[in-house]
Amino acid sequence: MREDELATAVVEHFEAAFEDSEVRLEEPYDHYGNRGSVDVYVRTRTPGREDYLVELKADPAVRIASGANEILRQYRRMERYFYKDDEHEIRRKLARDGPGVHFLLLFAPTVACVEHVGEHRRLYESVTAETSVDGVPAVRKVAFLTNLRRADEGELGFLSVNGDVPFDSVLFHQAIPSGSRLQEAVRAAELEE
Repeated sequence: MREDELATAVVEHFEAAFEDSEVRLEEPYDHYGNRGSVDVYVRTRTPGREDYLVELKADPAVRIASGANEILRQYRRMERYFYKDDEHEIRRKLARDGPGVHFLLLFAPTVACVEHVGEHRRLYESVTAETSVDGVPAVRKVAFLTNLRRADEGELGFLSVNGDVPFDSVLFHQAIPSGSRLQEAVRAAELEE
């Protein structure tokens, strides 16, 4: 599975799930030499304005990465510098209900990605879920993509590994959709205890 397949699913999901969403691929940012790009940048407006910054990881990325630190460094760089770029702004909103920004690190539901996350589970689980950007509540999610086949219906799912349900726990396994690619990948993966 390639990252462009994942990006297509993410785009289809947001276009189907939100009426007036603005979706951009490979959105660049540059803050005093801290350059990078976000795989998918989405701004929704209904029911309220929310931003989604999505970093996607498929088999090639986890194979060439020197480890989880490299992937997390890229993910955190996006979080740290995206809104400092003059091209991107974030607004506070009075009486906001929920986060205004979602920082998503999403892995493909493949054996290679499951084994990578399994090997580095402590690092991925340690990513704190709640944060803020210039006073706007934000949330971080490190997750596997699920329901890829239903992305065009707005049904793409995210099975988080940095929340209340640790990777490879009983609750994690119970949350995996039955018959899904993720379920097949978890069964085929060689995971250390």
